[in-house]
Amino acid sequence: MEEKQNSKPASGPQSPRSTQQHEISFPSHSWSLEMLLRRLKALDGRREDKLTSVIDTLGEFGTFQWRLVALTFIPSMLSSFFMLSDNFMLTAQRPYCNTSWILAVGPNLSVAEQLNLTLPRAPNGSFLTCLMYIPVSWDLDSIIHFGLNYTETCKYGWIYPYADKRSLINEFDLVCGNEPKKESMQTVLLAGILTGSLLFGFLSDKMGRYPAILMSLLGLLIFGFGTAFVNTFYQFLLFRFAVALAAVGYAISSVSLVMEWLVGEHRAYAIVLEHCFMAVGVLFLSGSAYKISHWRLLFLLGGMPMFPVISNIWVLRESPRWLMVKGKVEETVKVLCYAAEVNKTTIPLNLLNELQQQKKKVTKASIVDFYTNQHLFKVILSMACVWFTISYIYFTLSLKMKDFGVDIYFQQAIPGILEVPARLCCLVLLEHLGRKCSLFLSLILAAIMCLFLLFLPQELKSTIVLVLVLGEFILAATVAVFLVYTAELLPTILRSTGLGMVCLAWTGGAITALAIFNQIKTQLPIFFCCLSCVVALCFSSLVPETGNKPLHDGIEYNTRESIDFKRRSQDIAAMIIAGESMSDVVIDEVTKNTILNAMPLQSEVDMFFSTASEKPSTSEVPSPAP
Repeated sequence: MEEKQNSKPASGPQSPRSTQQHEISFPSHSWSLEMLLRRLKALDGRREDKLTSVIDTLGEFGTFQWRLVALTFIPSMLSSFFMLSDNFMLTAQRPYCNTSWILAVGPNLSVAEQLNLTLPRAPNGSFLTCLMYIPVSWDLDSIIHFGLNYTETCKYGWIYPYADKRSLINEFDLVCGNEPKKESMQTVLLAGILTGSLLFGFLSDKMGRYPAILMSLLGLLIFGFGTAFVNTFYQFLLFRFAVALAAVGYAISSVSLVMEWLVGEHRAYAIVLEHCFMAVGVLFLSGSAYKISHWRLLFLLGGMPMFPVISNIWVLRESPRWLMVKGKVEETVKVLCYAAEVNKTTIPLNLLNELQQQKKKVTKASIVDFYTNQHLFKVILSMACVWFTISYIYFTLSLKMKDFGVDIYFQQAIPGILEVPARLCCLVLLEHLGRKCSLFLSLILAAIMCLFLLFLPQELKSTIVLVLVLGEFILAATVAVFLVYTAELLPTILRSTGLGMVCLAWTGGAITALAIFNQIKTQLPIFFCCLSCVVALCFSSLVPETGNKPLHDGIEYNTRESIDFKRRSQDIAAMIIAGESMSDVVIDEVTKNTILNAMPLQSEVDMFFSTASEKPSTSEVPSPAP
């Protein structure tokens, strides 16, 4: 009887493959087919991932998850605070040679009279800042009557009579040949980022997310707060290097930890919120620098919140995914049970037993796998190219804004205000368009802004500044989208290492932007922005979509999935072409190919056709007569 129902009458010489239309059954709801298949694939992936099933029982976003995410807010805010504070440390000062020797013969002289008697003047009538008259042993009347004629360089230091803020300039007398080049300070900061990317990427994957976060927070506390107590400018540069190293280390480790504890779209929400607090840190820095007149007080204020953060570090727990790939099953169960206790939930014993029954197999991987593994090589190459592009465009637009003489507080505050809504808007894009389409859209908008800058006349200063601000708004959303995308593409065993490698590309883009913009004063750097956007779009098309898909833990899944995909696609194609499930919904050849490409898992087919089989028999199409 069953064979009779499943048998299909002959339909003449026409082959089923030549049929232009096939009738198959679809669930009756408003979702698009692509969205339905994506959700089904996510559900099937969760069933196969036992650890994800256990994490689901904790609650999607309970008290433990809230603690985890909330603890990333303050360090993220302070990281941007410390990293960008150099912009306010070198405020312009007008120095003059210290000529207080004349006060011994004229103690009642005003500052203006003292300068007039002891400093030579330039041809335009202003006082020279690096020369002074040689002191003499005359009385005040003789000095006023005869004047002083012989000059020398400043021997007794400098004074800053008209300075309203205490900065590095007047703290360490960085004038008259001792001026620090801002490029040198930026080089020290970028060197710290480069070192931190490699060091903490390796440490986070080798030792775990929790130790790496603890070390980076201690680094921010010691070197961020401790910057207020340095005695020389070279000590300041050393502490800036260490702060940059710790800040990038925290960014890499915290993203990995949050990504591996949360599930579904909550991962994107948490990382985007963390980045929003980086923008809050920029606003906090701008307001504090405007009100506080001493640079040491600024660092003291920025370092104070680190003490309560360090004291509450105990609420964090190691990533269960990292523990599993390292073969530490007992530790994994302990951290999961702690999270369940905090969330006041219970993990079913059967799930814990299945988890404990897994072999204590240590997944081995190294940075060399990014070269030897074809899939990882393609991912890291594409991601690095896009990160380089975003960094190059962002720094070029920032330098362009400085080149127009925009006030430093405007440069920091206005983009900081706009970055928060920009990153919140990208959440909508991530949920409805997915990672890949959101990245495409943001890169296209960035290219359009660069084209506007390329063709706008330089006389339209206000219009250009507006386009620059809009460009930074778009790039803020692009960074948030792409950070989520990159972290989801990388496997757990090499996630932090991969994030460190793309940070290298980010730093390379910044260095390239500084070098090109400082050497070329034409529109060529903006043209390179447009060109790099096109290249980034091409590379980003090489990587797969990651929305609503489970995270991968090891590097061996790529080959296995490729084989399973081909085998299951052939099975699905045979089932669809055989017409085993029919209804009054008609699709053409293009839609059939879409189904074949979008449904690689056999479990999805089972769910799909089981839904169709529940429809009334009246919807079935009768078999054609032989």
